[in-house]
Amino acid sequence: MKRLRLQHWMLVCLVMVLTACGNQQEELRDKNIQVAKHKVEALGQQLSTGQVRNANILKQYGMMLSQQKPDYASLAEVMVQDATTQGPMYQSLVRRLDNATSSPQNFVSIEEQIDELENIASAADPVLFSDALSDPINVLADVSDGKLARVNSVSKEASIQANGAEDFGAGSQLVGNPSYGQWQTNSSGMSFWAWYGMYSMFSNLTRPVYYDSWSRGRDYSYYNDYGRSRYTSPSQYRQQEQQVARTKKTFGNNKSSFKSPYAKNRTGSTNVSSASRKAQSATSFASRSSYAKKSSSSNRSSSFRTNRNTSSRSPSRGK
Repeated sequence: MKRLRLQHWMLVCLVMVLTACGNQQEELRDKNIQVAKHKVEALGQQLSTGQVRNANILKQYGMMLSQQKPDYASLAEVMVQDATTQGPMYQSLVRRLDNATSSPQNFVSIEEQIDELENIASAADPVLFSDALSDPINVLADVSDGKLARVNSVSKEASIQANGAEDFGAGSQLVGNPSYGQWQTNSSGMSFWAWYGMYSMFSNLTRPVYYDSWSRGRDYSYYNDYGRSRYTSPSQYRQQEQQVARTKKTFGNNKSSFKSPYAKNRTGSTNVSSASRKAQSATSFASRSSYAKKSSSSNRSSSFRTNRNTSSRSPSRGK
């Protein structure tokens, strides 16, 4: 009888501890929701009032490129959208925030939901967002054939040489970034980069980009080397990791010859803010990997919303 009472008391204590932990997590989630909402709204106001440095530079570059190369005016117009609240970068944050607050069932756990809210708040920091805009700015700089200087990055030639990278053409900084395109598989089973419809003009500037060659020879970009943790939703991150795993399988016994494109950071950044460097070092990719494993083991992956449909012209972003 005493043993049964002891077991009962231990069970009651365990339930109390678990309940307390659950309440703490819910409180933290609710707090993070408010912080993320405030940050995203504040960033929108700063973009609208011209308070984000690189957003202003992107607008200037778009205007100058349109004057220098009228044939690329439509491309410049599309890229300049990133400097506004209507651009894919900002709109992705808005959609992710909506998903994180209104659809908790889309997350593997409350920990992943909390992690996503923290990443959204970090991504909405105007200094970090300004750093992230260096990629579209440098795309316009490369299209200008060097007449417009790159920002926060060494020259294209110096970067390629430093990283032993392949030259995939102007616009290659955006390859791998789910705001601009997605990886698709052709009839031969090879994965290639497909631009979304509004960015399809990049197909004329870049040569076909296949995943295995890009993994080996990609050059520096802010998104892939600093911003992926913050400007990627959990579902997008899982898709990227699944792409790595699928490609590794195709190498069979020669798996060692394939390295993830994210296995090491490329060099080439200059004047990246200390905030970006701190945010990069503070981010734990391992936590996201653990969420992916939980999703797989519980067979819940089908319950997550995918952020893309099969068309390269999908208007959906960032879920």
